[in-house]
This record gives sequence, C-alpha cells and structure tokens, in this order.
Amino acid sequence: MLHCVCHERFATKHYGDRDQWGGIGIHPQSDIYRKNAELGYWLAEPYWGRGIISKAIIEMVDNGFRHWDITRIYARPFGTNLGSQKALEKAGFILEARLSKTFFKNGEYMDELIYAVRRPL
Repeated sequence: MLHCVCHERFATKHYGDRDQWGGIGIHPQSDIYRKNAELGYWLAEPYWGRGIISKAIIEMVDNGFRHWDITRIYARPFGTNLGSQKALEKAGFILEARLSKTFFKNGEYMDELIYAVRRPL
C-alpha cells in the first residue's frame, strides 16, 4: 500500500500496511537555497534489492519538479551505502561531491556524498 501526503513545504510517501517498511520525503529549502530541495528516504532491510526505492525516487523527483519552483533535488547518502548510490544513479542523479569524514555514526567517521539531479530544460 502506498500513502502519499503532499504539503506546501514537503511531500512524503510511506510504504507498507500496519508496519511501515519504508518512507521517502522531499523538503524544499529556503532563502538562498530556495531553488533546491533535499530528498531523504529509508527502506527496511528485508525489502532491499527490489527496486522499490529507485522507483520511489523517480516518483518523488517528478512530483518535486511539478509542484515546486525548484531546479535541483539533492540527496546525501553515506559513502559506504552502495545500494543508495546505485538507486540515485538509476534515477538520474549525478555525484557532485564527496566530503571526507563528515558523518559520525556508531563511533566512526564516514564520508558524505552529495548527489543531485537538475530540472530538465
């Protein structure tokens, strides 16, 4: 079951029935970043490798460009999350930057990647 909630400032989708097993959201930015929106998502491990997030990313990017006056949507996966990187690339995102050891999780530093897609001309 897919549930989508669209608000003036963000849109979210949740996947699953009673127990949520995934979600995705797009969050338009403000001020000098107002032409950008951040994409965030998660998916429970038993559902990895099924193309679910890749399809959801494509839907949310389309939704974001249709509903907001933005020109760029970006995501910031961990450098170690190869599945997320692959899903973003599959959806047309391009790696813009790799920031060394900016995240600190579970007692260790991790690289932050910045992927983005631009509004088609």
